[in-house]
Amino acid sequence: MKRIKNLRDYISQLNELGDIVEISREVDAYLEMAAITRRSYDLCSPAPIFNNIKGKLPGLRAMGAPASLSSLPEYPAARVALSVGLDHTASWSDIVKSLAQSKHNEPVKPIILDTAPCKENILHGDDANLDKFPIPFLHQEDGGEYSNTWGTIVARTPDGKWTNWSIARIQKLDGKHMTGLILMPQHIAMVWNEWRKIGKPMPYALVQGCEPALPIVSSMPLGDWVDEADYLGGHFGEAIETVRCETIDLEVSASSELVIEGHISIEERAEEGPFGEYAGYAVKGTSMQPIYTVECITYRDDAIWPFIPEGRPVDEFHTAVGVAMSAEILDSLNQSGLPVTMAWSPLETAVHWLLVTVDEDWREKLPGVSSEELTKRIGEKIWDTKYGPNCPMIYVLDNDIDPTDYKDVLWALATRVHPTRHRVESFGEILPLLNCYDPEECHDHNATRVVHDCLQPAAGEGRLNHSSFAGAYPEELQQKVIDNWE
Repeated sequence: MKRIKNLRDYISQLNELGDIVEISREVDAYLEMAAITRRSYDLCSPAPIFNNIKGKLPGLRAMGAPASLSSLPEYPAARVALSVGLDHTASWSDIVKSLAQSKHNEPVKPIILDTAPCKENILHGDDANLDKFPIPFLHQEDGGEYSNTWGTIVARTPDGKWTNWSIARIQKLDGKHMTGLILMPQHIAMVWNEWRKIGKPMPYALVQGCEPALPIVSSMPLGDWVDEADYLGGHFGEAIETVRCETIDLEVSASSELVIEGHISIEERAEEGPFGEYAGYAVKGTSMQPIYTVECITYRDDAIWPFIPEGRPVDEFHTAVGVAMSAEILDSLNQSGLPVTMAWSPLETAVHWLLVTVDEDWREKLPGVSSEELTKRIGEKIWDTKYGPNCPMIYVLDNDIDPTDYKDVLWALATRVHPTRHRVESFGEILPLLNCYDPEECHDHNATRVVHDCLQPAAGEGRLNHSSFAGAYPEELQQKVIDNWE
């Protein structure tokens, strides 16, 4: 593992790969920054850095597309790979398996530093005003500017036993107030409920521009009462550096570009939304959510504010959540004893599909188990987890298919999914943001999920060989062709 410890070093490494573009002309935080970033997603362009933002504090900058597909055609996963400590040449499978394996590493507690560059500027009281900062208005139908799309929210239970680092969208209401989704079973809601039980507002810190692994790990559905900082320390094999907040009893990543401190009310609420969501559509719904007060802001000189205008794939919601969820599912299935080789949520499906591949010798490992029974066990295991509601459509495939290769996937689904049979349906909890369901089903948070049995027959029982270069010719002839290809 090669840990990149701050956003600026990360940008420097991307720049060396030709995956950064600096924009020095004046741009508007109202829609223009987001429009440029959305265009960069569509074209797989270098990540934009905005150096001159209209009407904001001089020197403050913003970064779009911090962990989306890279502009390197051979290495689409480069930004995410570098973020989690792998070489830029790593594949999506490499990333998923690395994060899954780290769940079994010894956790490493963070260390607390005396100070950090994020303390170079400290604003209190009326000076701690969000209006000064490059908070983007992301989609023309949104309910307002969104002050969090790629930052980490730090919260701790009143007894001090659990510190949670998570990502959730937060909408700016005015210079001193925000509101954001706090919904069960999210961990931030669990922590907030503990504060509500004792009748006190919840202290929070919103971190922008920290080391690149942190937003990705903040997206992972780790177990209840697990500290993300400890997991991240275990992933890298070294403690994550933190620094104490100015006004509340919390520590934040010392690598932060900017930190917002305050409290979340347990009584006052405000309307949150609409917001252009990760399924790729402008969602018109709103809800009443708790109000965040802004009491202190600390930031580096020339601070960089990362943001993502979520929408049609592929953007950071899909890369971060797709990778994080896949890693959790892969580990969960392996720990249950199922002979699974890979789990992957194709980014282009807006994390609506999940593909699971199994060992070619699964029949020997599970004697007497049919493909339908194995498929059922996989589906039930996934749906019985915290991330199960995110998985409405699951496909179980042999491991001759690379689930991260969309060409392999399209061929397999077209030729191995029966139009009406070989599937297991289950009625249960769903994420209401899934766009494949009817409004009534989303309102009820319950609907039918399906897992498809796409497994081929056993060798000698009707399984067909691939009519491909690798499947239709002897290995010695394949090698001869390769050796003489030039």
